[in-house]
Amino acid sequence: MRINFKNLTVQVLIAIVLGIIVGAAFPEFGAKLKILADIFIKLIKMLIAPIIFLTVVIGIGSMGDVKKVGKIGGKALIYFEIVSTFALAIGLIVVNIVQPGKGFNTEAANGADVSQYTNAAAAEHGLGAFIMQIIPDNVVGALANGELLPVLFSAVLFGLAAAAIGEPAKPVIKFFEQVADIFFKIVNMVMKISPIGAFGAMSYTIGNFGLKSLGNLGFLMLSVYITMFIFIVVIIGFITHYFGFSIFKFIKYIKDEIFIVIGTSSSESALPSIMRKLENYGCSKQVVGLVIPTGYSFNLDGTSIYLSMAAIFIAQAYGVDLDIWHQITLLAILMLTSKGAAGVTGSGFITLAATLAAFPMIPVEGIALLIGVDRFMSEARAVTNLIGNGVATVVVSKMEKEFDTEQEKRALSGQIAQP
Repeated sequence: MRINFKNLTVQVLIAIVLGIIVGAAFPEFGAKLKILADIFIKLIKMLIAPIIFLTVVIGIGSMGDVKKVGKIGGKALIYFEIVSTFALAIGLIVVNIVQPGKGFNTEAANGADVSQYTNAAAAEHGLGAFIMQIIPDNVVGALANGELLPVLFSAVLFGLAAAAIGEPAKPVIKFFEQVADIFFKIVNMVMKISPIGAFGAMSYTIGNFGLKSLGNLGFLMLSVYITMFIFIVVIIGFITHYFGFSIFKFIKYIKDEIFIVIGTSSSESALPSIMRKLENYGCSKQVVGLVIPTGYSFNLDGTSIYLSMAAIFIAQAYGVDLDIWHQITLLAILMLTSKGAAGVTGSGFITLAATLAAFPMIPVEGIALLIGVDRFMSEARAVTNLIGNGVATVVVSKMEKEFDTEQEKRALSGQIAQP
């Protein structure tokens, strides 16, 4: 079988392997190559805020029916809450069964400086702070700073206003569609260098932490990977089967985006292209424009699994015995804190610190135990988040009868050119 080296998936896979080799053979040089990943991710991030604003406005504004917007948004939020709660629960169940933190030496955390995470958690979490974080000081500032939640909030208001105005607002929506096409064209240009970004990210990871670091907390990492695999195949797989499509075919369809996420350790890097892919898959532009951006804020399944497992891991490492009611309380806290993860830089650690601060039975300094391997678990989180949001969009599209089954068949057979 001939390998198509022009295929983006092949290029990213080769880049990841080369990154591991370079990082292992030349660790100092490999660690410096982080700049390549930073450049790629920054190029993508500069496009995310305007693309989300445009697609949400187009999706809502073109419906012309405010009730329909509320119906789709309501179903999406209910779906997000149910599935992310399952993600938190399955994380708690697995970590209690395998107990990766039992007998762990916590001396590595003694004296570790975790103030950057605890301070950020104290400053940025809480219901009042979260609500204030959603409402921007001004729309232009939110767009300029790439603040996802404020941009989403502003776009929803703009789209609702356009839908309420109706026909007179159609020229504005048409103009936004043309501008969005330009931004997606820029995305296509940027994605051509994604293998370089993946190479830089993997070189940095191995060069900075070393191959040995892959085994330091290997049991926890393996537990997280297995849990996320079970969640995708069993929980998400059951959902896709119920709604008449295959999780395995869907994963194969978005494989390019998955490998980009693995290489860059960021689900944001694949956001623009996954939106186009879902439209090509058969989801309506309106549903994609509303569900995907909202899901990136409120449907972080991989992050939810990580948070529940990390919290219990720390408790086990410090010998803190949590009964069933303690863990139910922790689950309730996680259901709240996990929803704010997307709006916080370094969301995994900061959200975990916020959770432990609200649940003082587990020592917050225990997050220092995870610093060395968090980078290796972030890929699994990001991939799970990506798959979860993609499936959510298809499900909501099918629930709203906004899904083209014939187009799905053409997309899976390769008859539709992909972005």
